[in-house]
Amino acid sequence: MRETPPKMTGTRLAGFKPGRDSKNSAYMGSIRREGMSKDMNPQRLQVEYPSSASKNELNPDWLVGFVDGEGCFHVGISKNNGVRFGYQILPELTVVQHQRDLALLHRIRTFMGCGVVRRNHEDRFCWRVRKLECLAGIIVPFFERHPLRSSKNVDFRKFASVVRRMVRGDHLTAEGFQKIRKIAEEMNHRKTRDVRIKIESTRR
Repeated sequence: MRETPPKMTGTRLAGFKPGRDSKNSAYMGSIRREGMSKDMNPQRLQVEYPSSASKNELNPDWLVGFVDGEGCFHVGISKNNGVRFGYQILPELTVVQHQRDLALLHRIRTFMGCGVVRRNHEDRFCWRVRKLECLAGIIVPFFERHPLRSSKNVDFRKFASVVRRMVRGDHLTAEGFQKIRKIAEEMNHRKTRDVRIKIESTRR
């Protein structure tokens, strides 16, 4: 189910100026009932919201730390008979949160100026970026200017390599597809033997 984001005054990525959203009264009410600070994540008490949360503002440093802990850079390869070689490459950045933090996901989407916010599973929602033009033009440059601080940066660099290879059209050649498959295999720590066999069969 696609969620309709709250009405916001948003800005695109230029300058990374923070956006604003409407107050989530249900969310704020749950914080008051549970006796927690408005700057505290109700699901993970050790993770604080930005210090400027009262103004609904985000900043690059905070977002980097948040994605470091909550985000996932993933390159999926799924069967699709409608594309070349019969497999589709799907790089994506995903951040999943409990529905009580839905407003925060919308704020991140507005701040970055890309992606969608939708239900992930049951009471979990996600901010997800899949469009190649957004990954190449916004996400990759942002996290290169503001590097992740954990080992997740290793996966990000591989992710960025896949995105740039796809922009060049490498995934449309057997050799390029295999290189991307290999990178995805290293990132996801799982074998993709069925993909390798399919691609190799096209060379005969």
